[in-house]
Amino acid sequence: MTFPDLGLSDEVCKAISEAGYETATPIQQKSIPHVLMGKDLLGTAQTGTGKTAAFLLPMIDVMAQGRSKPRMPRALVLEPTRELAAQVADSFDMYTKYQKLSRALLIGGLGMKEQEAELDGTCDIIIATPGRLLDLFDRGRMMLSQIQFFVIDEADRMMDMGFMPDVERIVSCLPPRRQTLFFSATMPPSIRKLADKFLVEPREVEVAPPASPAATVEQHLTMLDERDKRDALRALINQENIRNALIFCNRKSDVKMLHKSMQKHGYDAVALHGDMDQLDRMATLEKFKTDQAKIMVCSDVAARGIDIQGLSHVFNFDVPFHAEDYIHRIGRTGRAGMKGRAFMLATAKESKALDAIQKLIGGNIKPMVIDGFGKKGAPAPAAAEAADGDEAPAPKRARRPRRTKAKDVAEETAADTAAPEATVTEPVEAGAPAEDATVAESAPAKPPRTRRAPRRKTAEAPAEVPADAAPEAEAAKAEGRSSGGRVPHGDGPDAGRPAGRSRPTPNRSGGRNRRDDNDNTPVGLGDHVPAFLLRPLRIPDESSDAA
Repeated sequence: MTFPDLGLSDEVCKAISEAGYETATPIQQKSIPHVLMGKDLLGTAQTGTGKTAAFLLPMIDVMAQGRSKPRMPRALVLEPTRELAAQVADSFDMYTKYQKLSRALLIGGLGMKEQEAELDGTCDIIIATPGRLLDLFDRGRMMLSQIQFFVIDEADRMMDMGFMPDVERIVSCLPPRRQTLFFSATMPPSIRKLADKFLVEPREVEVAPPASPAATVEQHLTMLDERDKRDALRALINQENIRNALIFCNRKSDVKMLHKSMQKHGYDAVALHGDMDQLDRMATLEKFKTDQAKIMVCSDVAARGIDIQGLSHVFNFDVPFHAEDYIHRIGRTGRAGMKGRAFMLATAKESKALDAIQKLIGGNIKPMVIDGFGKKGAPAPAAAEAADGDEAPAPKRARRPRRTKAKDVAEETAADTAAPEATVTEPVEAGAPAEDATVAESAPAKPPRTRRAPRRKTAEAPAEVPADAAPEAEAAKAEGRSSGGRVPHGDGPDAGRPAGRSRPTPNRSGGRNRRDDNDNTPVGLGDHVPAFLLRPLRIPDESSDAA
């Protein structure tokens, strides 16, 4: 079915024809008539099937018949990523070549002043990410009371990224009488629940089973060891006829490391991930699209919406965490009826995620053996490493068992206490010199090596009370009295101290323990008596005072 058969205007059909499209895709054939009739739409289709044109073309046709007011757009399109929003804006510019319609692209990472300037004049449609749209709306730069078309694109991805609270707030600012178009590559129960909340008697369109890969993509799987992934990836790239390729990693740090490794081995590669500045991301993507770079190492930020004409290969360096992301990754190739090839390098640790992917797509991915690698991913002894230019790692030296001092002492003690071996004295042969026999008999035997046993700490025995003081102490105890409750004087360490108390034990810092703070033992004088205490006191005579 052609586009004029769908009821589109001549201006729109002419722009589509000049863009190189003649026949409408299944999602476009089923969606465009419902949008032209003003019905809410719930569309489910796999990535790369033309969903963008399915909602842009009828919207352009309807908006061309009216005119917008300043700061009051008539259409709003929400996208989960900046790259996808920028691509939708480019498609809008291409489809409105013969229409007098304007648009504003509101995404993060770009200057706020330029985007505010786009909103100051007449703007027919806003293409934005949720965060930047709310920032400008809170500043009073636009009004959403005149929205006629509201599009939520890639709703499942938007939910995964945590944008649904922002989307619900945006919906609360829109007029109740509007036309809502809801598109998603997958339709889990959570997405359907949201669709029931936002849509009113929608028309449902489904052109492919949910979460099914494109039939134009040939899939392959290789099981490897973790340390062999980079070598196997380079070997696979060398043996494939690659026009351009995407290499997906799960983490941003892995993207950076793999990008440096590819450049080190002489590959023309660029990197794309979420930590990059928006201007750098756009420049990198443009460089790859214009064939200035052959390979792009990227994260899942490039898994959706990026349309690269003639992409030949997709490599999954890591098995994606979410099974649905695998479908979106390989959907970058095999677009517009062209053939594509997708490869996945997996390890035993990633088997759980791999099983989830195969269960989702309803079949097993075709196994493949890379040249120079075994079935389990083990490379050839030394040829494969030499071919890639990497030095073979030196074998690790085996560690010696660690010996402890306690073990050495135990072994030597056991050797010392063992019974001595019986000695055998050989008789001197006849004719042997007597001198040798005398030396043999007089040579002292070598004493066995002994080791001093570690000295054990024993508790000090309490000081004994002198025999002559024992009766006096017993008598004092019987009468219930003592000299101030002190131990009788003697030569012991506790002589002169309160009875029942031991010598204060110094702590690690050299001071006394807290339990000895109330000890009233005099400290400082010892056996020395100052001289001024020995001077006689002069007592005045009473008779002299009376006189």
